[in-house]
Amino acid sequence: MEARLLFIFIICLFSVNTCSSSSSDFVEIIPIKEAEKVQVTVYYESLCPYCENFIVNYLIDVFTEGIDAIADVKLFPYGNAKVNANGNITCQHGEQECVFNTIEACAINAWPDVHDHFPFVFCVERYLYHDKADQWESCFQELSLDPKPVKDCYNSGYGNQLELQYAVDTNSLQPPKKYVPWVVVDGQPLYDDYIYIVNNICRAYKGPTLPKACLRCLALSENRMISAPQDKLIPLHPVTYPESANPLFSKIRSSLMSWIFMENNAV
Repeated sequence: MEARLLFIFIICLFSVNTCSSSSSDFVEIIPIKEAEKVQVTVYYESLCPYCENFIVNYLIDVFTEGIDAIADVKLFPYGNAKVNANGNITCQHGEQECVFNTIEACAINAWPDVHDHFPFVFCVERYLYHDKADQWESCFQELSLDPKPVKDCYNSGYGNQLELQYAVDTNSLQPPKKYVPWVVVDGQPLYDDYIYIVNNICRAYKGPTLPKACLRCLALSENRMISAPQDKLIPLHPVTYPESANPLFSKIRSSLMSWIFMENNAV
């Protein structure tokens, strides 16, 4: 609980609210039955730059805007990794990514409530996003968390077992994951529209009362003409594909996505 409150306080200071015009009611606590909650699953890998961006700048809104009151969020830090015949995991962005994937898996296992482990995952990804990977351990102190459960999990090899289970879960997805971040809301992939996660949770919720942030976001989405998620040959918002069997097509697609990403973020 202490880590959760500290996390909310820090985010209040530094986050930019993407949907509301006022920060006075950024969190609204609404008692919701678990059965009514929207099921949200996030499949990602720790060093994918687009995953880092999603967690730090978009997924965070689910928690700071009170959308977590109507959503059950689950994280799967495995992404486009592969398991060979000997059970060894190879990560897309190298061994360091396997380390951070496992550390975050251990944090999820140590603190099963998403409100307890997401602050840690967010903190680690924030450091990775800002190219400060060597400072990730300061998250324990920043959030007043005991590092022992996570380090014991990692050093004992149990974290690797968690990753192997994440591999099974990720590779069993229907429809199959095409890239990361891969976000699923009530069984529906958002494809490259993952940045509209708040809008999609609000649209999927069938309960009696919407958080105020939903009313604001849905009103804004109507003005922006945000359509239903769909599978696109060239995603509008950047994603990281697995290693492609067609290197030329992969390079062309990556170049196009990089150009679109730079154009969208040009000042």
